Amino acid sequence: MNTEPANAGQGTILVVDDDSSTRRALRVTLSGMGFTVVEAARGEEALSLARVTWFDAVLLDVDMPGMGGVETCRSIRHAIARLPILMLTVMNSEDDKVLALDAGADDYITKPFQLRELTARLRSAVRRRNAQDANRDAPIRHGELELDPVKYRVQKRGRSIHLTPKEFEMLHYLMMHAGEPIPHARLLKSVWGPEYGNELEYLRTFVRQLRKKIEDDPRNPRYLLTDAYVGYRFNEQDPTT
Repeated sequence: MNTEPANAGQGTILVVDDDSSTRRALRVTLSGMGFTVVEAARGEEALSLARVTWFDAVLLDVDMPGMGGVETCRSIRHAIARLPILMLTVMNSEDDKVLALDAGADDYITKPFQLRELTARLRSAVRRRNAQDANRDAPIRHGELELDPVKYRVQKRGRSIHLTPKEFEMLHYLMMHAGEPIPHARLLKSVWGPEYGNELEYLRTFVRQLRKKIEDDPRNPRYLLTDAYVGYRFNEQDPTT
């Protein structure tokens, strides 16, 4: 099993890509920003490393020979449930994005990518994992919204918002994964159960109702955002600033 982390600056990142020049560029850039970088050229190698070494996040290419990126993601997610996985996908390939997220990826970054965006996403993934591990029952605050999972209460600007049980569960799941794109199927299965997954209009109805309760302008949401063709993302940035 993977060992506990040592203090390694920004964190230890497993970079998985069959292209050596891409790995080298990422290693140089991320190392210069304080990350410790471990490389793997194949999915099989990445899975073996993830099982015995502590990583703060995995940066995984979708298109690889042998065990492809999606299958590697699924296998790593099965072995280490809470390890953040960010996948590199081809620009405008919605199928890649959906497949990656359904396999358990926490986020995706499209090629060609900006290094500033890449490092911001990595830091965000590591930060979310550390925050969730610290106290899963702690109140969650984003902007003017606060959700208390113990008291089963949601407040906005200090005023309570009445939510149905499923609305509360959905908001809790989205806020726990703020900043991550959550596919329709994953959200349905996480909130309603494994027998759900294709009821998109059903989900949209709940999202519309939830937006009416938490957004100042439901037609121009600042908290509960739509990821086109993929699902929904709770805005981790303070939408009031």
